[in-house]
Amino acid sequence: MPDSVPLVGEAVLEVVSPDGARRYARITQTPFMIGRGAETGNHLQLSDRRISRNCAAVVIEANRFYVEDRGQRRGLFVNGEKVESRELQDGDAISFGLDDSYEIIFRSNSGANETSLPNLLTRIEHITSSEPTGGGLLKLKRLLEATSLLHSQLPLDVVLGHMLDHAVSVTDADRGLLLEADVLGALKVKLARRSGGLRLPPESLTPSQTAIQLALKQQSPVITEDLAQAEMDLQAAQSIVAQRLRAVVVIPLYAMTRANTQESMVNVKRGDFLGVLYLDSRRPAAFSKLDRQILDALAADAASILDNARLVERERERQRMEEQINIARDIQQALLPRDFREFPHLAVNGYNLPCLSVGGDYFDVFPISEGRTAFLIADVSGKGLGAALLTTMLQGALSAMTLGTDPARVFNHVNRFLCGHAEVGRYATMFFGIIDDDGHLEFINAGHPSPFLIRNGVAEEAFTEGSFPVGLVPEAEYTAACLKLEPGDTLVLFSDGVTEAMDPNDELYGVPRLKQVLTGLAECPLEEIQKCVLESVENFARGAHQADDLTLLVVRYRATATSAVSDTDVPASSSASSSSASAASASASSPSSASSSSSL
Repeated sequence: MPDSVPLVGEAVLEVVSPDGARRYARITQTPFMIGRGAETGNHLQLSDRRISRNCAAVVIEANRFYVEDRGQRRGLFVNGEKVESRELQDGDAISFGLDDSYEIIFRSNSGANETSLPNLLTRIEHITSSEPTGGGLLKLKRLLEATSLLHSQLPLDVVLGHMLDHAVSVTDADRGLLLEADVLGALKVKLARRSGGLRLPPESLTPSQTAIQLALKQQSPVITEDLAQAEMDLQAAQSIVAQRLRAVVVIPLYAMTRANTQESMVNVKRGDFLGVLYLDSRRPAAFSKLDRQILDALAADAASILDNARLVERERERQRMEEQINIARDIQQALLPRDFREFPHLAVNGYNLPCLSVGGDYFDVFPISEGRTAFLIADVSGKGLGAALLTTMLQGALSAMTLGTDPARVFNHVNRFLCGHAEVGRYATMFFGIIDDDGHLEFINAGHPSPFLIRNGVAEEAFTEGSFPVGLVPEAEYTAACLKLEPGDTLVLFSDGVTEAMDPNDELYGVPRLKQVLTGLAECPLEEIQKCVLESVENFARGAHQADDLTLLVVRYRATATSAVSDTDVPASSSASSSSASAASASASSPSSASSSSSL
């Protein structure tokens, strides 16, 4: 290969200095040498003593560009990956193993349109000679400064303001406007500048609607150097006549989307409409030939800047929302019982796994009075933040029962409150119980799946009776039912995230599987029961995504040393049949009202 072979300008290296400044170097030779100093024949010279004199080279083979390591002591990297030789694609970033040194971005016109940066530089070279000395180069410098905003992380309004200032400066217009569409599709002035970077009040400006509508109709820029010679529609436009305008530029801004064809080629297509860049002047022939060339490129660059800035703003908004959701998740998890305190007459264990960051399931355990402890599980309809807000409200309302409020009264009040605020649009199923030292269980089942009662190694659904979910039926009345527990009886409460877990074939886990797992676990520690259920569900799901929260609460009654046998107590076998009869009697009651009993 010859030492230096001239090339047609097909690619550009965008050189980002350690201080953030940018310059551009066209690749006009192969190999194109990169390194420190000029004495070794480098075409691109980098002023960093840590970079080797013979550092890297860009070569071309079979119409493709490659970068090669030519002796960089810390290694050569492309997109963060150390390489010896690598084919370059448009946008690849070349670095030198140094965090605070130069970065070189490869810009190619391969697969791009004629307004790409390499082609723009080529076209500008042929027309800058017709400009006054230095004028063309100064405008080119301003355009490249505007292009560098594509890589900025500045706030959206700052990026747009800089973009507008550069557009006015490049074209020597009297004023420039950026218009964006509102929710109804009407264009509104978002930013306005006059020459010199001075701000104009957007609300007082009236751009030519005729010129704007013409540009939108033909989906291409409208550039008039002298309105006196323009189309009659523009000459007669009311705003143009009233403001004595002689030159107008309207550039529609569209996001650019890329799609792969069947031949694996990349096509650049016009995407969503973003807005309009508008420039005008009272001077005729205000826009020179160079201005026209620059404006062709500015249309693509301005759209890219606007689209890029919007994406950055959306990402920041997403991050802010994620931070708020994380705070909500931490609060919700903190409200759940963690280190379960020891109660003389019962043991408790629980588990909650939201399918999203925050969920609509929760459980709680708290003392009501001396010798009486409340426990509950709830499942709010829906998921996410809305469900999480309602679970927090319900938790606060029910925990207030430590002040001595009757549970039925609380349920009736909460139901009326939610039904009275129909715009909330959510309801909750709940199972609420109170156990005293003697094993008397007072409970309200508000439309929740029946907990399992494990007695003598057998798991049964002993709480099929109940009422409607709270917040669903305004006329529902809630009353409490009673059941006598025996020492060692274990209650397993669960949300439908357990029984409605699905495998990859969309088959439900179901109540029968849960019953089968629980049968025979009467003497197991509560942690072991919980572990067996969770492992069973996990093995069944086999990694399939779950669409509901999963919650378990396991409660075991145990007799206290001070418990006395009352005349209402019966032997274990009789007690079992008595409790079954009680459950059967309660099941016969209407669905809007559980079996009533006196409060314990």
